[in-house]
Amino acid sequence: MKNLFKFLTFSLLLALITTSCSSDDDSVNPPVSLGDYQNGIIVSAEGGPASISYISNDFSVTENNVYENVNGEAPGVYLQSVGFNGNLGYIISDNVNTINIVNRYTFEKEDAITTGLQTPRYIGFANGKGYVSNWGDGVDDSDDFIAVVDLSTNSVETTIPIGEGPERVLVHNGNVYVSHKGGWGNNNIISVIDVSTNAVATITVGDVPDELFINNAGELVVLSEGKAAWTGDETVASISKIDLSTNTVSESLTFANGAHPSQMAFDNGTIYYVLNNEVYEMPETVNDLPTSSIINLGSINTYGLAVNNGNVYVTDAKDFASQGDLLIYDINTGELTNTFEVGINASKVYFN
Repeated sequence: MKNLFKFLTFSLLLALITTSCSSDDDSVNPPVSLGDYQNGIIVSAEGGPASISYISNDFSVTENNVYENVNGEAPGVYLQSVGFNGNLGYIISDNVNTINIVNRYTFEKEDAITTGLQTPRYIGFANGKGYVSNWGDGVDDSDDFIAVVDLSTNSVETTIPIGEGPERVLVHNGNVYVSHKGGWGNNNIISVIDVSTNAVATITVGDVPDELFINNAGELVVLSEGKAAWTGDETVASISKIDLSTNTVSESLTFANGAHPSQMAFDNGTIYYVLNNEVYEMPETVNDLPTSSIINLGSINTYGLAVNNGNVYVTDAKDFASQGDLLIYDINTGELTNTFEVGINASKVYFN
């Protein structure tokens, strides 16, 4: 019996020592940090001056002018968008025809693309290439193009002529889908580019298409804002679903006359959009537009929308001259939970 007692006592001590060592190992070898700006929210602001802000996921750390703080230079006069590919971020400044390339977690500048672009807007990635929408000369409706960037050399290797006012770029299953909002005018097409041949096809949707995404059913969903009343040729807005096996519109949900939604987002099978400064949600499988909103944004100047982890993120551009705000709402209650001051003309929200 004494031997059994000694054995049990020894086993217990050994277990305690092993557990203690394991705990110590975890503290000695914490998860490797990729940089100061991982695990957070990135807000781009058009300017001027243009800027990038960071807010940690737990909202405890905030920093404005991230790119400038790290690199000692401004990101460009007019920051249109940011694209992420692997560990890199591509910061597009359209009126200086430049894409600054940074480590997305440290924001240290690694390179820049300064030739072959003319009023660049958005970028998508496929097969070692970047596909950048370009307006060309805004008053010329015949010089718009996609710049194809070799990501190994960060240089434009070719251009693909497309219709007027290319905007958002989405890459899916070997194709590049480009919405044509119309630049300084109006348009109503989606360009479809085969990345293996650079051949271009088009799909006609409602007027002024902008945001687009792939839903859980594998359809391309497009928000078309419609021509506004001030154009003198007002048209209705719509949300279209496109069957990508045939490149045809399979369903179109039409808004009431005079209603012009904007800033569409998609998360967890649900479509979100802003209409008359209210946020609406709609399950992707529903065939009717919602009749009531989930969030009333009040009198802010809504300029951007994103949804993530149960929160709705909205940028307020205010008067387009003052520092903007990032507003965070609880998606279940519709209540405003956090407000952070960000850059001038704050527009896009990304999750890093």
